[in-house]
Amino acid sequence: MLTHGKIWTAIDALARRYGLSPSGLAKRAGLDATAFNPSKRVTTEGRPRWPTTESVAKVLSATGATLDEFVDLLDKGPSLRKVPQPIPLIGLTQAGAGGFFDDGGFPVGGGWDQIRFPRVDDENAYALEVTGDSMQPLYRDGDILIVSPNSAARKGDRVVLRTTDGEVMAKILVRRTAKTVELASFNPDHPNLVFPVERIDWMARIVWASQ
Repeated sequence: MLTHGKIWTAIDALARRYGLSPSGLAKRAGLDATAFNPSKRVTTEGRPRWPTTESVAKVLSATGATLDEFVDLLDKGPSLRKVPQPIPLIGLTQAGAGGFFDDGGFPVGGGWDQIRFPRVDDENAYALEVTGDSMQPLYRDGDILIVSPNSAARKGDRVVLRTTDGEVMAKILVRRTAKTVELASFNPDHPNLVFPVERIDWMARIVWASQ
């Protein structure tokens, strides 16, 4: 069955096959550079947003891929994710530095280590290692967070986000509107934070943690 997750996974797999990030694929196809960003894959209300047939056609034309090739990625993508795969790993405190993410929040560059992790449904997933005690009591020094940039973040989800000034943080999504994002700290003694959406570069859901 064709699902929202499968078609976005196939687009991401096609980008990697041709040596591109999702943003780079969008640019080559003549689309807005943010067209394939994770934040564009769901509405502000959390409903899935599907790529248009025109966008898919432009992607195939830009890469030279055939429709059969794209359908093959739709069919084989989930089965390829059942085996342990290498996932990029970096320390959470390092993640705010430049060169580790593209403008869509996908891992790029050569500064990542790797771990193998079998239970992930996002081929763009990556891992962040917690350092220090700022996220106690939920996460402690040395814990590994698996982050899925292609998973839609909804109210109550644990997320990682980067602000436009380069700060990377892990929080709980409280509320998201067309204008603001409200986040709660893992430490209940800290007040909630409210950011205007233009201050957030990207936000991705934490799907697993080693605790």
